[in-house]
Amino acid sequence: MKTVKKGVNKKLWLIAAVLVAVLAALLAGAIAIGSPDKGALSEELTDAVLHEEKKFSLFGLIEVNPALISAYIVTAVLLVFAACVRIFAVPRFREVPGKFQMVLEQAVGFFNNMAKTSSPHSNGFLGCYIFAAGCYIFVGTLFELIGVQLVDVAGHSVSMPAPLSDINAAIAMGFLSYFIILGGGIATNGVRGLGRALKEFSLPISMSFRLFGALLSGLLVTELVYYAIFLSVAVPVVVGVLFTLLHAIIQTYVLTMLTATYFGEVTERPAPKPRKLRAKKAAA
Repeated sequence: MKTVKKGVNKKLWLIAAVLVAVLAALLAGAIAIGSPDKGALSEELTDAVLHEEKKFSLFGLIEVNPALISAYIVTAVLLVFAACVRIFAVPRFREVPGKFQMVLEQAVGFFNNMAKTSSPHSNGFLGCYIFAAGCYIFVGTLFELIGVQLVDVAGHSVSMPAPLSDINAAIAMGFLSYFIILGGGIATNGVRGLGRALKEFSLPISMSFRLFGALLSGLLVTELVYYAIFLSVAVPVVVGVLFTLLHAIIQTYVLTMLTATYFGEVTERPAPKPRKLRAKKAAA
């Protein structure tokens, strides 16, 4: 027992020594870096929201926000990946799945079950949409972790942000989800479904701002940690990765769940009337 306790104590002392060394390194880096430039912080936060300075040329026609370039890159990557999976991977699927097949089936099954649970009456197209939307949100949010660098029109190197960190992209995703809900209601219940969907007129705005605010907050928190806290040696990396992963998972689940839930509400068919009540009305 004494030997075990001594071993545990040594490990605890080692962990404590490592933590002290890390804190000392961060403190030394903070002292070396000195006080941050408040003007630079204000400019970074303003440009992260409004995208007024960092612009990119789109085929030499117009200047666009960097998030639009990120959206094109993410969309192209997803389409190429989907084509490769369909051509090379799907024909080799087996009854006993491998690791890649199991991961893919789990992802498809998760969104398919969400669609069936939320909308048992009509869920074929819903499952496809929330799977595609979920993949786009998740991959697009993680895209900023790669740190793709491109040169803007001013000649500055800019790290590409997440596509949905632009308010325009978030609004487009929110309204697209609402139109899917509206179309499902009309296709299933006609005028009744249209009325149910129109009652939720604030839904696209709420989904858009929820998505935009959550993704933007990660960027703002990382910038604040980097500029405003004198620990800009390693802390921003940890904070940025954690916030990005957290937002990627949460926002993927939230938007797909909201879309599936409201889709299920507008496509729910009215309960059939009892036979006795029908007979009385017919007799009358």
